[in-house]
Amino acid sequence: MMKKLLFLSALIFMGFNQIQAQGDLKLGINGGLPVGDAEDFSNFQLGADIAYLFGVMNVIEVGPMLGYSVFFAEDIETGFGEMDTDDVSFLPIAASGRLGLGMAFLGLDLGYAVSLNEDGEGGFYYRPKIGVGLGIFSIIGSYQGISNNGENLSSVNVGLEFQL
Repeated sequence: MMKKLLFLSALIFMGFNQIQAQGDLKLGINGGLPVGDAEDFSNFQLGADIAYLFGVMNVIEVGPMLGYSVFFAEDIETGFGEMDTDDVSFLPIAASGRLGLGMAFLGLDLGYAVSLNEDGEGGFYYRPKIGVGLGIFSIIGSYQGISNNGENLSSVNVGLEFQL
């Protein structure tokens, strides 16, 4: 199942590459502090993403985004002693959009995050962000959320993005 999903994601990116040759490939890395329900089991989040954005107007870019996000689990102290929990990881597949404001930009990723844990469930993925472009790289601040059945795994992130 996972191999099929990764293969399908790769095909989507290659298709967008053929449709619009004027786009920009962007690779990003980020780290963050879990908030909300994620605070109960994790103390650090790490992520990476790749997006292919193309301009639809002078200040607007849109395109597909594929990422990886992991919430690192910490040992939890319970009435039954210390319990070791597994890291929780996701594969976000989303549409990405940006509004340019000079050197700065506002962005939003919306889609679905597929759980990479054996018995895990995915959920609605959203990531509003703000960034500053500094040539071939940008500094980005964002809030990432994955919602499912009333639970919300979220993090406040800072990261770097490189334009290829």
